[in-house]
Amino acid sequence: MNHLLVHPMVHTTHTWDSFTAEDHHTWHFLFERQSRILKDRASQEILKGMKKLDICSNQIPRFEALNEILQKATGFSIIPVRGFIPEDLFFGFLAQRKFPSTCFIRKPPQLDYLQEPDIFHDVFGHVPLLVNPVFADFMEAFGRKGLEAINHGCLKLAAALYWFTVEFGLIQEAGNLRIYGAGILSSKGESIYALEDAEPKRIPFHVDQAMHTFYRTDILQDTYFVIESFDDLFEALQDLDWQTVKGK
Repeated sequence: MNHLLVHPMVHTTHTWDSFTAEDHHTWHFLFERQSRILKDRASQEILKGMKKLDICSNQIPRFEALNEILQKATGFSIIPVRGFIPEDLFFGFLAQRKFPSTCFIRKPPQLDYLQEPDIFHDVFGHVPLLVNPVFADFMEAFGRKGLEAINHGCLKLAAALYWFTVEFGLIQEAGNLRIYGAGILSSKGESIYALEDAEPKRIPFHVDQAMHTFYRTDILQDTYFVIESFDDLFEALQDLDWQTVKGK
């Protein structure tokens, strides 16, 4: 048996039936609110992924149903976890085309802000892009690169790269700036601020610059990196060599 799947942080006892009516109502509220905001702000690949996975406002999706579609599309699957997990476990999952998702949802007083990821952030924000073959390959590669980063003492750099791409990345689509980062997609305030506020910097993506840019987890971001395509993002990651990075 895969040792990752018997780790104590893996939520092997989680069942969809444990969600309450209030939990489903919270999902419905968040889904409807973000769908309205993101209609002309999210990457088309996010919207396509939502549709293909049949993620809707009715109720919190069942992992089993999502995994059936994901497996056929890109070989990815969702693994329920108890919350924040160690970096080596997280990257190890990605390297095996498994996305770790929390299986709790925020409470009503936390609708506008929650510091730790919940199932809305993970499933609404992250999972739709996993049906995109290029982005799925990127996530698997990031898992391998993340494990290498730990071995080379470059974890902080890998974390920054993940932050400015997977969590808070922007993309150019047909001449328009769009959102693909899950941290923006799942946030009411940031999904508007990231595209329309005059305050933050929006600069072309470069791996080295992203890895060495300071960020905070408790505020709206002051810097966003903009990619031209997911192919470019994947290729940039493929070229990343931690030994070279350490030598700079």
